[in-house]
Amino acid sequence: MAQMFDLAGKVALITGGNGGIGLGMARGLAQCGADLAIWGTNAHKNQAARAELETFGVRVVDYVCDVGDQEQVETVFAQTLEAFGHVDACFVNAGVGGKAESFATMTDDEWHRVMRVNLDGAFYTAQVAVRAMVAQGHGGSLVFTTSGSAYFGQQRGQHYGASKAGLISMMRAIAVEHARHGIRSNAILPGWIESEMTAPALGWDKFVANVLPRVPMRRWGDPNDFSGIAAYLASDLSKYHTGDVITIDGGYHSF
Repeated sequence: MAQMFDLAGKVALITGGNGGIGLGMARGLAQCGADLAIWGTNAHKNQAARAELETFGVRVVDYVCDVGDQEQVETVFAQTLEAFGHVDACFVNAGVGGKAESFATMTDDEWHRVMRVNLDGAFYTAQVAVRAMVAQGHGGSLVFTTSGSAYFGQQRGQHYGASKAGLISMMRAIAVEHARHGIRSNAILPGWIESEMTAPALGWDKFVANVLPRVPMRRWGDPNDFSGIAAYLASDLSKYHTGDVITIDGGYHSF
């Protein structure tokens, strides 16, 4: 069993891997021996994440990439392949939150700002990864980061929920179409996790008083809570696991 979690020789790409859930997943992958490519839009954060992950004794490269720009995605993915020769797992994790005051006043620019990264960026990233995995001939693992808002909606965040629902549909369609190529496609659905994106909400006393009691484990999630699921989905232990949404939320959505 320990050998099956050994990711030595495997390469994992994590978009938005320089912080939050993405960095938590990267830590789990590195601890199991995977070499890593970290993509993010902040060069300083990329470099800090790379320095931390290299302490696990694996090879790490980092690239500045705006996933909402298809040309950048294709260029940086080619650089990733040049660095490692192959990509075995792609964690499509980069995303932005909504900033609308209300649905009625949401602007076209705000709608497209979220869709551009969360859905278009996921499409561009997943597509280049699938192409490479098909060409490699030994398949691979594709993992999307979705949200409970995909199922339950989010007030003032209709665009965010719609983008995350779209990810689930895309993930399942990829799972069906590319199973013949040995490609697994799944999604992770987090609960309330401590990160830069959730900091405003988790730092608001009224929000904490109303929401934390609804989390059965009585704590916010930590990015490292995603280390194990990332290692599992990148490993051969998940070779028959595809088309699934895996919830990591401390019981929040069950409550």
